[in-house]
Amino acid sequence: MAHLQNLNETGVAIQGYDPVSYFENQPVEGSTEISSTHNGAIYYFSSQANKTTFDAAPSQYAPQYGGFCAVAVSEGKTFPVDPKSYIVENDKLYLFYNGRLGDTKPQWEAEGQTRKANADTHWENDDLTVVYPTVNY
Repeated sequence: MAHLQNLNETGVAIQGYDPVSYFENQPVEGSTEISSTHNGAIYYFSSQANKTTFDAAPSQYAPQYGGFCAVAVSEGKTFPVDPKSYIVENDKLYLFYNGRLGDTKPQWEAEGQTRKANADTHWENDDLTVVYPTVNY
């Protein structure tokens, strides 16, 4: 089953950040010269080694919940993210919104098990309200 993905207008995931770099605890922007496509999303990488790592196991490195804010998904909606607001937990990448409306990462940290269970249920059931940002959040 195909799920929604948080992509820019050209189909790029994580606003161009290298997904493997999150697992090295140093998220960096990738290069348009080094890319891969997974489930219809384009990922950029900061090195050929990171691309090779991703290509060997893309589902391990792609962000959870299509790259939408994990807290928002736990509430049954999609919302954009700040690619610098993240957690790698149990070898999975979770991204969060951090902007004018607040910072959602502390909510996940405080209620992680409940939030994850709710997010997993909403995601698996495609039970999400799509929020298209019309203003700069």
